[in-house]
Amino acid sequence: MIRWRKGEVVRVRREWPGAVELDVAVAEGECRALAYPPLVGRPEVGDTVLLNTTALAMGLGTGGYAMVVAVPDRLPQDPSGPGHLVKARYTPLQATVLGADEQGSPHHEALREADSVDGMPVVVADLHSALPAILCGLYADSPGIRVAYVMQDGGALPAWFSMSCATLRERDWLCGVVTTGQSFGGDVEAVTLHTGLLAARHVLGADVAVVAQGPGNLGTGTRWGFSGVAAGEAVNAAAVLAGRPVAALRVSEGDRRERHVGVSHHSLTAYGRVALAPAQVVVPDLPGEFGATVREQAAALATHHEIVTVPVDGLHEALKASLVRLSTMGRGLEEDLAYFVTSAAAGRHAASLLS
Repeated sequence: MIRWRKGEVVRVRREWPGAVELDVAVAEGECRALAYPPLVGRPEVGDTVLLNTTALAMGLGTGGYAMVVAVPDRLPQDPSGPGHLVKARYTPLQATVLGADEQGSPHHEALREADSVDGMPVVVADLHSALPAILCGLYADSPGIRVAYVMQDGGALPAWFSMSCATLRERDWLCGVVTTGQSFGGDVEAVTLHTGLLAARHVLGADVAVVAQGPGNLGTGTRWGFSGVAAGEAVNAAAVLAGRPVAALRVSEGDRRERHVGVSHHSLTAYGRVALAPAQVVVPDLPGEFGATVREQAAALATHHEIVTVPVDGLHEALKASLVRLSTMGRGLEEDLAYFVTSAAAGRHAASLLS
């Protein structure tokens, strides 16, 4: 259930496109809060704000903010532009956006009969934290290419939540963000993952697309109860649109949970059971006993996928040059190097498909 608080803005900490981080005084003291100005307006110091404190109370690692639901004394102006897609539908903050694929869009004609992404490599990952690492691998081997991020709705719905995306977009490591399904706030909005991939190719002119859920995945410790199953569906979507799906494995040497050590059961389920179309599954050529374990575990996916072993020389250095801080489940680059190297290897392989 939702936990509510009223508070007063005492400090604006920082802001990036679509989001403002605040300190808000509440009855229990001060708390860190996040507002999305396109939805609620921009809170100023002294404003009274209505907060949803559920994620903060639960101590969520990715989403440990109180969320500003409204600035009751200063509501934002009603939107005046076009747009008939409603996302986060039938929630208190449902938003109307202009979809690239809807009739009123300038891109409607380009997408109306579009049925192919023309062999575009589509790198699929389970977690949002893989995105910058994949880009490190891509740009290490193919500088100057255009890469679009196609965001699924299994994690955060607003793309604005991702500070990484804002920086990567600003520094031209992403030519754009496409938000699909119930997610919103990207440079391009799309109804489905399929039209999102088509928009990445035909609207943004991407050479490569990276597909992953937004920040903050959901998992229950069961075989099927995790939001990353959508990675398997992304392989299917890429294949049916004549793309070249590249499956990035979720690999960890630093996770304390046995089910995620080596190749995560998330990858084995999503690619082994959910993905019905074949993909190229990238296995990094990691050294030692751990590397042998990863290769052995990944071999189970060879029944209907192509296993591609990718050298990892130079990827550690490429990851150190990331434009954004690398972090997954609270672990940084050196704390779980295998995770980030595996993602970068998928980017390296996608780059090789462009030559």
